[in-house]
Amino acid sequence: MADTQQVDPKAEQKAARLAQQISGFAKAHGGAEGQIAYLGQRGARIVLVGEDGGWGDLVAPSYAIAERAVEKAGITVHEDFDGEFAAKVRTGPYEWSRMAGIQVGGPSNG
Repeated sequence: MADTQQVDPKAEQKAARLAQQISGFAKAHGGAEGQIAYLGQRGARIVLVGEDGGWGDLVAPSYAIAERAVEKAGITVHEDFDGEFAAKVRTGPYEWSRMAGIQVGGPSNG
């Protein structure tokens, strides 16, 4: 019996592009792990953490596309952004100044 599941070519193309970006990030950071967060109608955020502590994120138009992208990239995906996975993130002065500015009345963001 033939597989009746239809594959949306545009969704598959988007997943392949995201997978290339994920793979590029992993290569630049000595490997990578990720976590997918649902963003509602906007889609899903793929948070990436490199083995060197570098981090970044990508937004996919849907959770299914995000899942397909990380699957194609072959990275480990975590259910939650916590514990040992979150502890791998390394932040620098820029991130700390932005967080302080936003949270404790530092320089305005405008």
